Amino acid sequence: MNQANRPVYLRLRDLIAAAIIEGRYEEGAMLPSVRAFAAEQGANPLTVAKAYQQFQNDGLVEVQRGVGMFVVSGAASRLRARERDEFLSEEWPDIRARMERLGIAASDLLADC
Repeated sequence: MNQANRPVYLRLRDLIAAAIIEGRYEEGAMLPSVRAFAAEQGANPLTVAKAYQQFQNDGLVEVQRGVGMFVVSGAASRLRARERDEFLSEEWPDIRARMERLGIAASDLLADC
């Protein structure tokens, strides 16, 4: 699915997930407040809260009442595994088919590295 067609809360979720996977929000680190992240992204705080809620429902963050939301241990590896599975099952088949149509071999891609 094209990013522009995805709901805003899912795009925000993807930004946060990428930051966790890349280590910008390390395990045990506090996520920005809903208001701060909303202001940073130019988003509605309720939309950010929905994205954060999904992380909480998935057990990737924990809330400390009155303090904030923290990344749990193992969140980065769980997110990485989930995104890898989604890529291989949802995106890769289309990429592979397009490569075949265009006559691009995997070695062609690696040659540019």
